[in-house]
Parts: sequence; C-alpha cells; structure tokens
Amino acid sequence: MIKLFRFLIRYLQPSRMPVALVFVLVFLNSLANLYLPYLMANIVDTGIVKGDTTYILRVGGLMVLVTIVGTICAIVASFFSARVAIGFGRLTRGKLFKHVENFSLHEFDSVGTASLITRTTNDTTQVQQVVIIILQMMISAPLMFIGGIILAISQDATLAWVLVGTIPILFIAIVAIMSKAIPLFQAMQAKIDKVNLVLDEGLTGVRVIRAFDRIDHEEKRFDEANLDLTNTAIKVNQIIATMMPIMMLVLNLSTVVIFWFGSIRVNNGEMQIGNLMAFLQYAMQILFAVLMLSMMFVMLPRAAASAGRIDQVLGIAPEINDPATAKQADTQRGYVEFQNVTFSYQGAEEPALCNISFQASPGEVTAIIGGTGAGKSTLVSLIPRFYDVDEGRVLVDGVDVREMTQEQLRAKIGFMPQKAVLFSGTVAENIRYGNEEASEEEVKHAADIAQATEFISEMRDGFDSVIAQGGTNISGGQKQRLSIARALVRKPEIYVFDDTFSALDYATDAKLRTALRRETTDATVLIVAQRVGTVMDADRIIVLDEGRIAGIGTHRELMETSLVYREIVSSQLSLEEIA
Repeated sequence: MIKLFRFLIRYLQPSRMPVALVFVLVFLNSLANLYLPYLMANIVDTGIVKGDTTYILRVGGLMVLVTIVGTICAIVASFFSARVAIGFGRLTRGKLFKHVENFSLHEFDSVGTASLITRTTNDTTQVQQVVIIILQMMISAPLMFIGGIILAISQDATLAWVLVGTIPILFIAIVAIMSKAIPLFQAMQAKIDKVNLVLDEGLTGVRVIRAFDRIDHEEKRFDEANLDLTNTAIKVNQIIATMMPIMMLVLNLSTVVIFWFGSIRVNNGEMQIGNLMAFLQYAMQILFAVLMLSMMFVMLPRAAASAGRIDQVLGIAPEINDPATAKQADTQRGYVEFQNVTFSYQGAEEPALCNISFQASPGEVTAIIGGTGAGKSTLVSLIPRFYDVDEGRVLVDGVDVREMTQEQLRAKIGFMPQKAVLFSGTVAENIRYGNEEASEEEVKHAADIAQATEFISEMRDGFDSVIAQGGTNISGGQKQRLSIARALVRKPEIYVFDDTFSALDYATDAKLRTALRRETTDATVLIVAQRVGTVMDADRIIVLDEGRIAGIGTHRELMETSLVYREIVSSQLSLEEIA
C-alpha cells in the first residue's frame, strides 16, 4: 500500500493544486455533514419540544444553507477529482508509451507485447479509478469517522459503547477478507495478460491458424485462458460479495441496538429525543465511514498490484541510451564499418555473431547472404542500434554508434525490416511515414522506384486509398514495395534492406534493384537476401555461416574461394545459370 501511495504522489505532482482544492472541498463537505445532525437535535429539543417557531425557522434556514454549501462543495470536488484522475491516466499512459518506445528489442522480449498493452490500458484504468476514490474518501472517511465518534459521545457517552463494540467487528471482517483478496488481485492481472497474449496471437496469426486448420486448437487455448481468468474473477467477486452483506448486517444490528438502548434512556429521562436522533445519524456516519474505508481496502490491493506492474515497466532502465556528449561525424557520409563485432541474445548459449569485420561504403551495394539462422538480420539490426554489441564496435561515418544520439544515428538510415510493417491510414501517409515533409511528387517518385505505382493506380482511390490495420487488405509483395518506398522518400545516407525483396517475383525484383541502383548512387546500400539472384550483382557479398563470416567478395570471387557460397548458389541455380 505504501508503494501505491508513493506511486500516486509521484504521478499526481502536476495536479497538486487541483488535488489540494479537492481535499479542501471534501473537508468542507464533511464538516457540513457533521454539523447537520447537531442542528437537527437543536430543532427537535429546543424548537419542536418548546414550540418555538422562530427558532425552528432560523435553525432550519441555517440547515438549508449548510446543505447547499455542502452539496456545492461535493459537486465541485467530484468534478475536479474526475479531472485529476483523467489527467493522471493520460500522464501515466503517455509516460509508459514514451518509456517503452525507448526499449531495446531485448526489453520488449523480456516483458512481452501483450503484457505491455495490458499495463498501459487495464492497469492504468485500475489505478485511475482508485485515484477518484482516494481523493473523495481519504479526507472524508477519517474525518467522518473521528468527528462522528467525538460528536456522538458529546450527545450521549453511555450509548457510545454500542459503537465501541461494533467498529472492531467491522475492521476484523475487512482485514480477514482483504488477506484473501490481495493475492487473487495480483493473480488476476497476470491472467488478463495471458488472455491478451492468446487473443493477440489468435488475431494476428489468423491466416496461419486457418491454413493449418488449427481453429479448434486456438479456441481451446483461448477458452482455457479465459476460463482461468473467469474462475479467478469469480473467487475475487465471491470474497467481495460477502463483505457488503456483513457490513450491512452489522450496520442494521447497530441501528436496532442504538434505538433500543436509546429509547430506554429517553424513557428514563437520561436523554432527549433530539440527542437520540443526532446520535443515530452520527452512528450512521461513523459506520458509513467504515464502509467507505472498506471500499478503499477493496480497491487498493488491486490498484497496488496494477501500480506495481506499471512501476515495474517504468523502472526498467533502457539498455540503449544516448551518450552524455554525442560525437559528430567529420566529413564522412554513409560509411558503415564493423570491427570485430560479437553479439549474443540474452540467455543464449552461443553468440549469434562472432568476430564480424567488414566495411560498406557510399556508392556501393553490400549484400549479406547465408542460411537460415546465420545471423543476417541480427547483423543489420546492430547498425540502427536496436541492440548493443557485446564486443567490438559498429561505426557509422567513423563514429561508434554508441557515441551518437539515437536520433542522430537513425536519421542517417532508411531501414526496411524483414517483415514489412504498415500503419492504418492512406497509401500516401504510409509512404510519408519516412519523411513527413515529402511532397506529392516525391511520394510518387518513391513509389515509382519501388515498383508500387502500378498496383496503387489500380486501387480505387490511388494514393488516397486506405490501408487496413497491419496492411491486411494488400498482398505481402505490395506491403514490401510500400515499405521500400517509405525508405526511399526519406533519402537517407544508408539503406538497409533486410530480406525486403523476398515476397517479390523475379521480374519485379530485378526491375526494383535496377531502379535502386540509379536512385542510390551516392548512398550506402546493404541488402540481406536469401536469393542468390538478388545479390549476384552486388559490389561486395558477405557470406555468413553460423554467425561467422565465411567469405567476402564479388560473386565470381566467392565462387572460387567460398565453399559455403558455392553450396548456396548450387542449391538455387542451374549449371547454365551458374556458368
């Protein structure tokens, strides 16, 4: 709980003035509620009993005024507490998103996309709801509880012994219930993560699921995760459901006992009717304050679990950080150099790359080829610093990428990932993602080079045609061409194509590479490919085998010097094509 309040204090700092205002307004509303029974007792014992109409009107008018002031304070407090909670949610989601966007791919893998989404949405909402409750009740409940006890004793100290016996019973019940509920709240959030994970895999992998006729299997997976969450939620709700009836039972029994003993004392002349009525109202305020506290105790454990999960993400220090003082490249533009680079994934027994050294220069095409799992995609992922190397250095324009800011480094690079990623929006918006300032002519020129103009012109609205989320309304080859156009419109110093031509037919592949040659004469081009035909014309071919360089040279040179390259070529080309 202490961690939750520290978390809230930290993230409510920007709203400290509205929070202070809410506390003041809630305080005034609570004072008004405590003052009303006292005024009512005076009206009954002095005004009604003595028949003093003037007194009744005067004190009754004061009651109306106090009620109006209390109501206004309550309404304004509710308005500002809602605004504070909404602002808190917005701030927390924004911080999470910005923080997560700076994660390396290692950190993404360690937390998981589904869990990150849950923490940004569901967990933030849980804490947001508690913010409203705390702002409304943190001042009100203790004040009503303590003030109610003092004023109840002032009405009749003997009758207050009823409350002395009632309140501990309520607290014992709350503690017993919460001790069972808290572990379940934490388990429930983890099971929401599991449901989101299965749902995400089921939706994003729907084509594979249908192709392999695994719909029943995925439905079973989801049903299991959903049932697990449902069973936990039922247990939580069963525990919470028992609390309110217990509270109300104690409340109603207390009312009966107060009426019984109070009526005896009134009958014996030891207490006035107005005092009994006021005492009863104070007793209700005390017990309702306990109920409010119990509601807080119900919400706080779940919010504490959610806040802990949010804080866990925010507490992860990104391993990819900008240097305190960034270095600037002198005159070099577009040079890439690997110097004895070794890299391992977290938890891997063997390095993915071992002692990699090569250079790529402007005006040249450097191709990287190798078998599955050879480390091709890993290698090019080190250039934009998606990961940091374990040993050696990656240099861009003569500067170690760790000594440049990420913004400065990535502004030099047009990176096309192995899996083309498109965003919901128009075709033009997806291409302009590489350069928001690109003119219409530049967008069309980039599409031309990427061999995308033909299929774009066939779409109903051309460049204004809407791309569905994830690009589900176009083919894999079309997605790759739009991804290439996005990089071209950026006009970077370094182009990195990570197996970006794999979904293209051979004719389109050849046309695109020819057009790229003309367009990127002054840039450095690195191409990762599985096809020999894609890399044969490269100025330099790097052959990878199990994370190590098995050869560097042109196609002709490697055919003579590299056994691994010859095996790759012979597996794809006929003897006539090789000759």
